[in-house]
Amino acid sequence: MGFKTISTVFLSLIIFLGGYAQDAEKQENDLSFEDKVDLLSTPVKDQHRTGTCWSFSTLSFLESEMIRLKRPLVDLSPMFVVYHAYMEKAQKYVRMHGKTNFDAGGVFHDVTNVIRKYGIVPDEIYRGLEYGEDKHVHGEMDNLLKKQVGAIVENTNRKLSPVWQEPVRSALDSYLGELPERFNYQGKEYTPQSFAREYVGLNMDDYVEITSFSHHPYYSRFILEIPDNWAWEEVYNVPLEDLAEIIDAGLENGYSFAWASDVSEKGFLSGNKGIAVVPEVKTVDMTNAEITRWESLSDRQREDELYRIAGPVNEMEVTPEARQSAFDNFQTTDDHGMHIVGKATDQAGNVYYKVKNSWGNYNRFDGFFYASKPYVLYKTTLIMIHKDAIPAHIRQKMKI
Repeated sequence: MGFKTISTVFLSLIIFLGGYAQDAEKQENDLSFEDKVDLLSTPVKDQHRTGTCWSFSTLSFLESEMIRLKRPLVDLSPMFVVYHAYMEKAQKYVRMHGKTNFDAGGVFHDVTNVIRKYGIVPDEIYRGLEYGEDKHVHGEMDNLLKKQVGAIVENTNRKLSPVWQEPVRSALDSYLGELPERFNYQGKEYTPQSFAREYVGLNMDDYVEITSFSHHPYYSRFILEIPDNWAWEEVYNVPLEDLAEIIDAGLENGYSFAWASDVSEKGFLSGNKGIAVVPEVKTVDMTNAEITRWESLSDRQREDELYRIAGPVNEMEVTPEARQSAFDNFQTTDDHGMHIVGKATDQAGNVYYKVKNSWGNYNRFDGFFYASKPYVLYKTTLIMIHKDAIPAHIRQKMKI
């Protein structure tokens, strides 16, 4: 072996060991979590390039409810729900002469409303992939449907024809597939309604949506003013401390819940980090040298400095006023539906919630991530939970 070869190997070894040491130090400094509550859930799914998180997250939650109630395991079909919800949205949009929301988004109650009215089927019976893709990609379908209902509203016939819904239904049939009226599953024939009743066995009336905003009276119900609430359903409104108690008591008593939140916050690190936090950073707490350096950074560099999370961080104090201000100023928007299945602590004892996402196995937690308690309290727009999970003294105030 020549000198050059030996030197190259030696140099490579130094680089390898240096990289290993850096990786070890990085892993040591990274946030780590110990699960305190880890409720059972079905495998992580992938909504891929669609705006259907609301369907995936709610069905994941209902699948966990089936597990909790010792019902059989099943992956329910998100696209069965999407098909029916789109038809319902089309009717609402046309009735409102186009003056309401029509797009791929939705809210948790869209799922329970569909199941209550139309039933549900297993995912293996209705995949909703009839357009040559292995994963869900809805951009073309969404645009076509929007143009269709827009053309129906803008027609010059002075009245609607009795068949205006058929082109919409035909487009959904083409992309997602015709809906099954009857199907066989595990040796038995079902309709979607009988499958929901006999196999799934959940009462959709047992599930309630809860939020916490001060622009409506607490312990009342109101129509949550977000674009995706196209059905104008009412939700329960409770004080922030009650929302926190419902979340913690539910998890500790075996109840998971669907979670709608803003994920545009800079502390939502959706990459391999798998965390969501709201760090507290105040320039008044910096030294003069630190302030000078801070002011010299570009906006992008400043954001990188703020959110380079390498261990437990101090987070903002979440108040009802902060929540309301963020909602009113569009800093908190209803971006994404997920499923909270557990509770954990980091190495400093800070509380986090374990979240099942619908982006496939995209990170170091195999598609789950951990959202800090301040993040959840600050950025929650809505939760859906079984009414029995709500502590009795709060249920009494909510009149449930």
